[in-house]
Formats: sequence, structure tokens, C-alpha cells
Amino acid sequence: MLRVRCLRGGSRGAEAAHYIGSQLGRVFTQWVQRSFQSTQAATASQNTCAADDNKATSPVPKDCPVCSYNEWDPLEEVIVGRAENACVPPFSVEVKANTYEKYWGFYQKFGGQSFPKDHLKKAIAEIEEMCNILKGEGVIVKRPDPIDWSVKYKTPDFESTGMYAAMPRDLLLVVGNEIIEAPMAWRARFFEYRAYRRIIKDYFNRGAKWTTAPKPTMADELYDQDYPICSVEDRHKLAAQGKFVTTEFEPCFDAADFIRAGRDIFVQRSQVTNYMGIEWMRRHLAPDYRVHVISFKDPNPMHIDATFNIIGPDLVLSNPDRPCHQIELFKKAGWTVIRPPVPLIPDDHPLWMSSKWLSMNVLMLDEKRVMVDANETSIQKMFENLGISTIKVNIRHANSLGGGFHCWTCDIRRRGTLQSYFD
Repeated sequence: MLRVRCLRGGSRGAEAAHYIGSQLGRVFTQWVQRSFQSTQAATASQNTCAADDNKATSPVPKDCPVCSYNEWDPLEEVIVGRAENACVPPFSVEVKANTYEKYWGFYQKFGGQSFPKDHLKKAIAEIEEMCNILKGEGVIVKRPDPIDWSVKYKTPDFESTGMYAAMPRDLLLVVGNEIIEAPMAWRARFFEYRAYRRIIKDYFNRGAKWTTAPKPTMADELYDQDYPICSVEDRHKLAAQGKFVTTEFEPCFDAADFIRAGRDIFVQRSQVTNYMGIEWMRRHLAPDYRVHVISFKDPNPMHIDATFNIIGPDLVLSNPDRPCHQIELFKKAGWTVIRPPVPLIPDDHPLWMSSKWLSMNVLMLDEKRVMVDANETSIQKMFENLGISTIKVNIRHANSLGGGFHCWTCDIRRRGTLQSYFD
């Protein structure tokens, strides 16, 4: 999705899903957290044994079109999103909690309408060029269907207009030969899956697994309707307290809050991913995969890949503005932690759903090739110093819609096997 990159990051520890501060809500949240912690601990040794027994195996059928275990194996097929018909989401409580206050007037004025036409036209051209470059690098590219996102819809619990199908990384998580559709938390994204169904049905008919996580009702109880956010200072205080706009009313998560490293998958509790959603994923993927919760010093976490982006075996980009509280876990495992340079994007460039740190939101084509913003010369130099060749692509206008290269794509097939990098 959108990388309301103001949104990407993590937040500290235990989350208080406070049904508007009611005691019942607090008790329920504590139960969810205890349940998650205990079930995670109870399966740790079992999962470790499974990893030891199957360290470099691949359970995926040989002719399956879907197979991806990490973020860096050689990329063979990818879904790239569309900016066509993209609409500004209505200014609901969850949107307000995930966007910078300087853009709130923009949402209030244009919610339910198209993003600026000239800007969209340039974003569409950038993504088309990105697709052409990917094809030139030998990657098969699939695209979602164009849909009119301005159409109003209503369920028994809410009404809204749509947003876009620009960020497949937000909706889809590929684990091995399985495509998992995420139960995203924004009401404007409730029907986003429709743009991808043609592609996913084709993968399913050719042998892939296809799972849709429990679809949330998105009733008012899923959101703290009085979430008290007026400034960056408020965001920092709430994050430090482990408070978020989403409650524990029902499972929700965006796929972009997860990042994969073989048998180990890392996730953050964020404004769009709650503990119930994380626990659903942990149970669903056990015992073959281990789901680890990590957190960051981030005033408004949403989507992990402009905060913590794993780019190779034992190699991770860690945002210096949003340090990871569990970074010693990676260092003790022998991982190299890279602090990417300060982004170069100008202050006056519109980032309605993003922060400048989309510069580190890169797409690895393999361990030695990376797709990176053509304007971000500092991070290009960083990759070249690491011995990684840069494939430079313009994406500035596409950034404004909330994502970088990792956000705009969902890797469907990478050539590699299932391995453990933490044993």
C-alpha cells in the first residue's frame, strides 16, 4: 500500500487495544498478548527442530508457478501494481492516524476523489517504465485489473469509496507456494482484492495454494474512535505506550508489516496490524515457519519495509531514524546491519502517504542486483560499496501514492529453496 511512511516502522511492545478505554477492552487486550506470547514460546522448540530437520528443502511442487521464501533469491516473476484510477481515501479515523497532519486538509478536501490527474499520469508512466525494465532483466511481470475506485460501497458496518491497486505488497504475502490475502485495516481498501483475483485464480489453477485470512467486518469497534493524535509529539507518546488506532476486536494485518527470511518471518504490531492478526499468521504458518514480533522507535508504525528491509542472507537495512529494539538478535546471529544514508528527496515533493525513507524501500532482483530510485545517488553508492549493482529507475511521482519499489511489487517466484538463517 501505501507506505504511509510516516507509517512505516515499529512501535514499542505491548499494545493496549482499548475499546475507548473501557476496562473490558483492556482485559481482552492483555489476554490476547499473553496468549500470543505463551503460544509463541510453546512452539519455539518444535519449530527449531522442524527447521533443523528440513534446513534446505523445498516442499513446493516442481511445476508450481508460485515459489518465494525470502526477499533476495533470483526474481523470476512479480506482480506490479497500478496507479490508474487511484482515489484519495475518505478521511476516516484510521486514515487520520496514519498520515501526516500537514496533509489532513488534502484528505478532507479530496477524500473519495481522484488524486491530482497530472501527478497520476506521471506516476503511471514511471511504473510502466519500471515494468519494462523488469522485463528487460528477464522477469515476468503481471498487473492487476483496472477498477473504478471512486464507486461508493456499503456493508452492514460501514460505507466508503475505494483507493487503488497500486501496492500489491500490502495485500499479498507469498510464503513458499502459498499466496495469502491479508485482512487489511483501512475501510477504503476493503475490496482491493478484486483487482488481483484474475491473477490469483490463474496461479491457483496451476497449482499454487491460495488462502484468504478472515475478512474483518471493519465495524467501529475495530478502531479507537477517540484516538488522540494531533501532533508528532502525540504520536511518540502513544507509540511509547504501545497504543494504536486499531484495537483487538478482530484480526487485521497488512502483508507489508511482514518481511521474510526463509523459515523466519518478522512482523511489527502497527496501526494496521494487531496482535490477533499476528497470532492468526503464527498459527497458520506453524510449524514450518517462525513468526517473530519486532518493534522500533517509530511515532507512527505502518509497514515494515521502509524501516527494516532484509536485502540478503545475513544482511539488513535498518532505518537510523527508527532503530530496532531487538537489533541484538540479528547481530548475535552474525547478521550485518546497514544504516542507509539520509534520503535526498526534496522537502517540497508531495508525499501524501509516505516519508522520505522510501529511498530504502528497494527491490532485490537477486543478491547482486537491486532496483533503486534513480535520484537517490547516496544509497546507490552504498549498494555499490556492498558489491551490489544498482538498476536505476525514476519513481518520484509513484512515491507520492505511498510506496517504493518493494511496495509496488509482490514477488511471486524466486529461484531458491527454503532455508533457515537463524539456526
